[in-house]
Amino acid sequence: MSTLTPTRRRNVVSDILIVMSRELRPVTGDPFSLVVGLIQPLFFLLLFGPLIAGAGQSPWAWFVPGILVMTSLFGTAGTGSNLQYDLQDGSHERLLVTPLARSALFIGRAVKEFVPLVVQAVVVVVVMIPFGFRPDAGGGVLGLVLLGVLGVGIGSLSYALAIAVREQDWMFWTVHQTVLFPLMILSGMLLPLDEGPGWMRVLAQFNPLTHVVEAERDLFAGQILTPDVGYGFLAAAATAVLGFVLGLRALRASTD
Repeated sequence: MSTLTPTRRRNVVSDILIVMSRELRPVTGDPFSLVVGLIQPLFFLLLFGPLIAGAGQSPWAWFVPGILVMTSLFGTAGTGSNLQYDLQDGSHERLLVTPLARSALFIGRAVKEFVPLVVQAVVVVVVMIPFGFRPDAGGGVLGLVLLGVLGVGIGSLSYALAIAVREQDWMFWTVHQTVLFPLMILSGMLLPLDEGPGWMRVLAQFNPLTHVVEAERDLFAGQILTPDVGYGFLAAAATAVLGFVLGLRALRASTD
């Protein structure tokens, strides 16, 4: 009497790690790409930073955390374009027929953003120390974690957009540019909004980046248990959850 061999149940966590390692392979194979992504933030720091003076403290304590959030924003918001290339050349469809869990194909891509983003942030911090930036060690580590969570969230939203407009490249970049710069300006990462018009300050409170920027400034200054830090982690986590929900929904809709 023959017996059927039970099919081994897929481990979603293992599948996520497989997809994550696949997506990290081009980065580890060409680490220079990480350096290229730092050119713009470093120019902002070295040329624009000295013009910003924090009240009673080094301007770097105010400006560097904001630039780190800008690195997270610009470094991950455009990553959906890579997924669009995979959608167009058939690479994504070939992954869909593998035994990998469908959710892992999306989550693995998004979680991958954590690693290069944190590496870039560490490089920025190290570069700015000789210029007078003095980050708190413990708060700085938490700040890097917060940046990574935010990057995962923004990256997942970018991937969700890429899936939703997979047949229209121009739509991806139109939405990208339309949303990116208002979010950046209304976050206070480059210029303080305290003296701005009332409508701008109100809009800033609804911008998750505002809370992350304020949290980063507290953390790198060693102020860990503050309301701004709590709001920052909540905003980053909410962004990640929203990105996962929208991305997985878009993936299911595109494959049904």
